[in-house]
Amino acid sequence: AVQLVESGGGSVQSGGSLRLSCVVSGYTPSNYVMAWFRRPTGQAREWVAWINDAGTSSAADSVKGRFTISRDNAKNTVYLSVDNLKPEDTGMYYCAAGPRSYGASYERAADYLYWGRGTQVTVTS
Repeated sequence: AVQLVESGGGSVQSGGSLRLSCVVSGYTPSNYVMAWFRRPTGQAREWVAWINDAGTSSAADSVKGRFTISRDNAKNTVYLSVDNLKPEDTGMYYCAAGPRSYGASYERAADYLYWGRGTQVTVTS
């Protein structure tokens, strides 16, 4: 079975940084698209960033310039470096994996087949 396990979350002060990791185990094709979503406290889940196997990536406008997604295919790991954190970044962060699909935006939860259980990020002012 495919498993995604996130780590690296924690509690930081506003302006701080974290590096989230997601390790994928079990078989997934190397061309899977990986993404991070988050669920801010009391709000709906929202897309944060995605990256494909070629290294092409995209990030939501709300985090662009502060969050960077990357992946190490040899380690089956995807990362999310989060800098200049703000209190509104507080929430549970989820890793997701899904196949390449023609015409997909990769910004919808429905584009992904596998999900981790999440890692909590709390930003205090």
